[in-house]
Amino acid sequence: MHEYGYQILEALVTEMMPDAKMKASLNEINASKRLKEAASHKAEADKIRQVKEAEADAEARYLSGLGVARQRRAIVQGLQESVTVFSEEVDGATPKDVMDILLLSQYFDTLSVVGANNLILEHDPATVADLQAQVGNSFLRSK
Repeated sequence: MHEYGYQILEALVTEMMPDAKMKASLNEINASKRLKEAASHKAEADKIRQVKEAEADAEARYLSGLGVARQRRAIVQGLQESVTVFSEEVDGATPKDVMDILLLSQYFDTLSVVGANNLILEHDPATVADLQAQVGNSFLRSK
């Protein structure tokens, strides 16, 4: 334009129209960048979630342990009080006698709890044969 006496000092470009293939390529590059960022953020969120779950599990186990320890401490204190009271109120009773009685009562309590939901059988060939005969007879009677 200089030949015609004009000089271009500035040009204002208002709308660029690149080729359609170029547009598609740029859009694909931007989309892949966004997908990469999204995958990175998702992985980081999963990592944080796993860490927080592990921390919560550790805290729950710790608190459960404290609860069990307090429960056992209360049981021991109750047993100590029982031994002391029984020894004082029963003439000639020693703490060993009281402990034997307590162990026996705990044994019976355990048997009643286990026996409420379970069937305990002897592991003896004669017992198994007897049980087999009883089951067989009950089937024959039911017909």
